[in-house]
This record gives sequence, structure tokens and C-alpha cells, in this order.
Amino acid sequence: MGAIRTPRDKWIEEGLRALAAGGPEAVRIEPLAQALGVSKGGFYGYFRNRDALLAEMLDTWEREVTEEVMERAESGGGDGRAKLERLFAIVAAADGTLKSVAAELAIRDWARRDEAVAERLRRVDNRRMDYLRSLYRSFCADEDEVEVRALLTFSSRIGTRFMAADHGGRSREEIMLLTRKWLLK
Repeated sequence: MGAIRTPRDKWIEEGLRALAAGGPEAVRIEPLAQALGVSKGGFYGYFRNRDALLAEMLDTWEREVTEEVMERAESGGGDGRAKLERLFAIVAAADGTLKSVAAELAIRDWARRDEAVAERLRRVDNRRMDYLRSLYRSFCADEDEVEVRALLTFSSRIGTRFMAADHGGRSREEIMLLTRKWLLK
């Protein structure tokens, strides 16, 4: 009976975890193997080199935070407001490695230093904004209002993580719920 190989997706998941914790410099084969409790030899059964892993990590992240999230938001049917409600719930619950805000922020930081990553991030952001616009257009006729709502929705996902402000006795979660309620008017 042969040895059981560590699945490819575990290497990618551990790579994303390392990226979220320490940026692309933290994604190194030997520490990943140690975190997985395996030898680094198994890595080369799946990936040519570290760059191949990094590319697959970005592919996985892109798929997880765009198409899969949108498919889930669409899956319950309903109008644009119902889909936005689902989308907000999906994003709020996205604390897994691939969809975490920490991974998102690490990729955004990486994109500041790597044009290829910046281009991919631009594609992901454009895809997300296009989707938000399509949902808001279903109940907002004014294109300026559609753009502002889409921008505020997207900005609240990323930007609130950088804010240290108090919210008048309300928790961040309460403020996010109020924001969502306002955006769905």
C-alpha cells in the first residue's frame, strides 16, 4: 500500500494561510510542508516550483471570491435586493482561508509591488463591481446612484478593516448592518 499524498488543495490552502499571515515572502515550500506535517518532496508532485504555487493560489482565490460567491448569491433566485441580502450574508460569513479579509488584504498589498498581481486584482475588482452594479440596477434607475451604492458596498468590505474609529456606542457589526439596510433602500 502506497503512502497517502497531501492533496493539492491543502498546499494551496496552506499557501493562502501563509500569504494572509506574512505576505508572499511567507509562502515558502519548507515551512508549508512543516505546517502540513509532510515532507517538501510531495510539493513537487503538484507544482513545478514556488511560482507555480503562487499562481495557483491566485487562481483559487480569484475563483472563490468572484464566481463562486456570485453563484451562491444567485442560487436562491429573487430580485436584486434578495441577491444582495444573500451576498451580504455570504461575505459576512467568509472567514475561511480563501475568502478571508486577511487574504484579501495580503493580495492587495502584494499587488502594490507586483504588476501581474495588480492586473489580476484589477480584473477581480472589476468583476465584483460589475456584479454589484447589475444588482443595484434592478431597483435603482439612476446610474450615478448605482455607481455610488456599488462603490460603498465594495468599499465597506475592504475599508472598514482599516478604520479604528468608534461608532457612537455601536459595534462595527451593528454599523455594517445599518449600512446594508441603507444600501438596500
